[in-house]
Amino acid sequence: MNTAPSQDITPPAEHWRSYGPLDLHPILTHAMEAFNEHGYHGTSVRDIAGRVGVTVPALYYHYENKQALLATLLETSVKDVLDRCRTAAGEAGNDPLARFCGMIESIVLSMAHRRQLAFLDTEIRSLEPRNRARYVALRDYLEHMLLDTVEAGRAQGVFTTPIPADAVRSVLVMCQGVANWFREDGPLTAEEVAERHVLLSLGTVGHPGAVTGGLPLPFPRRSSPVRTSASRGSAQRTSG
Repeated sequence: MNTAPSQDITPPAEHWRSYGPLDLHPILTHAMEAFNEHGYHGTSVRDIAGRVGVTVPALYYHYENKQALLATLLETSVKDVLDRCRTAAGEAGNDPLARFCGMIESIVLSMAHRRQLAFLDTEIRSLEPRNRARYVALRDYLEHMLLDTVEAGRAQGVFTTPIPADAVRSVLVMCQGVANWFREDGPLTAEEVAERHVLLSLGTVGHPGAVTGGLPLPFPRRSSPVRTSASRGSAQRTSG
């Protein structure tokens, strides 16, 4: 029985700021949509099979049960974030300020561009102990990546927070919250939201330039105006 078809939504050659359509197995796509609409416990395997257009036994051929679907979706999401975050950090080199900015930007972009997938983090409570432990370990790895960078910045006088672990946890909660409220037709683009969260995060870890504006920041600044309802409607008509 093949319980977990390979999922690779971030090809190695893809730049960490680049997002194409979400490429999931159809069963996972429909499971994700059902979980987001009705919650894990409000969704049955029969519901998902009906959305996909297959029988329940056919669905079980690919995934052992509903729990396997949720675990695969959550791990796919966090592994994608980790891959992009590592790439952003590697691109920034050894400068802790540049690494921190790149990692925060990559996390927020993931939350915005992969909102449906990232939103499933709210279902962590529905994971069985073994699956939960594996997922939490991946999330902890992301937290430690950020914490190591903040500690390196503190050692160089770049960051001044006296409570780095608490600051990093606060930053992650703030960034992950983007998946709860971001909308593609909202007043800000994903890139503009990411830029603002980089500034907010820098303030949280005590980077003086985030507050005074006296230091250049190592990420692309976007001067595009906040989108109005009229401009959003125009863009939608153009794209349509």
